[in-house]
Amino acid sequence: MKELVRTNDIVMISLIEVLLKEQHIEYIILDQNMSILEGSVGAIPRRIMTLNDDNERARRILTDAEIGIELVQLKS
Repeated sequence: MKELVRTNDIVMISLIEVLLKEQHIEYIILDQNMSILEGSVGAIPRRIMTLNDDNERARRILTDAEIGIELVQLKS
């Protein structure tokens, strides 16, 4: 799995979920329960992960939707 987005913005997470579901891209949101446990401070961002094979396509979808700024930068 590869990290696609890391954010505390629940509205952004909802939008990304809709975009990925529309394109039948499997994803998982990590750290969701930790974010709830720590309260509303927002110290622990949620991470949206995709399968390795779907990551590039998911990145293009977010870029086309003009929310590519939210993407986690890939490490070389």
